[in-house]
Amino acid sequence: MGDDKIRSTKLRFKGEQHKKKRRRDDDHDEGGSRGKRRKEDNVDPDTWVFPENPAEIRGPTFILHPSDPSPISLNFSTATNRVVLHILDKEKSEVDAPPPPLLERTPTDVAQVWVTTRVAGATTINIRSGSGEGKFLSANQFGIVSCDRDARGPQEEWTPVIMPDGMVALMNSYEKYLSIDEVAGGSIQLRADSEEVGFKERFWLKIQNKYKQEANDEEKKKEGMVGPPEIDETGTNHLYQAWGAGRSMVSKEDKKELKRARKEGRLAEALLDRRAKLKSDRFC
Repeated sequence: MGDDKIRSTKLRFKGEQHKKKRRRDDDHDEGGSRGKRRKEDNVDPDTWVFPENPAEIRGPTFILHPSDPSPISLNFSTATNRVVLHILDKEKSEVDAPPPPLLERTPTDVAQVWVTTRVAGATTINIRSGSGEGKFLSANQFGIVSCDRDARGPQEEWTPVIMPDGMVALMNSYEKYLSIDEVAGGSIQLRADSEEVGFKERFWLKIQNKYKQEANDEEKKKEGMVGPPEIDETGTNHLYQAWGAGRSMVSKEDKKELKRARKEGRLAEALLDRRAKLKSDRFC
């Protein structure tokens, strides 16, 4: 019986990080890159982690704001089909235990979990409630935020902007930012009409590790299959030069198309198409 392994009776929860045994020095690689990769592979797939680039924001997503004195999570109410700003430390523990550090917070209720999706090749994301029937988070031209639509359109598109400190700002289709605003009486509300990113517009987003690894694997496949797009620098310069008597060769419609292409990540192809069109027009 002395040879049998003793199993721990401690309960383990989904998403909980495991303590790892300390490795010997000879287990580390000289460069450190393989050791880092091995460390990431050993992380539980369901562990909540922070995204390092916008492409990693996908799957179940936990959104919280570092408000003072207590952080706030974005919840979805199935009863009202609305976003609820939930104060995380409002309900105190019976044992009066101190709250966990902000960056170690994880969702404790399905209402706190959103599902992030994106159209293939798009730089924008769609944020759908994880509970209920899956309503999309949207914002209209007046900055009013709602979550009662079954289908996605332009008002349901958000562009994630990762800040240098790792926090994320969410820009809507009107180029305004999602924010938590304090109104009369001390109450708070969610709006999307901020033109600049400040404290109120910064959120912490957490995703599950398996989706982060999935995004990285897809990016590596793209790099292996397709190289970086080649841009004709001379042709690109001609697009923005005025020929003749100060006449611009780029119309308003072309400028809108190039701006749209830049947002969709296909600027190189649009520039090449425009270059071919200019050559055709000059020799006609």
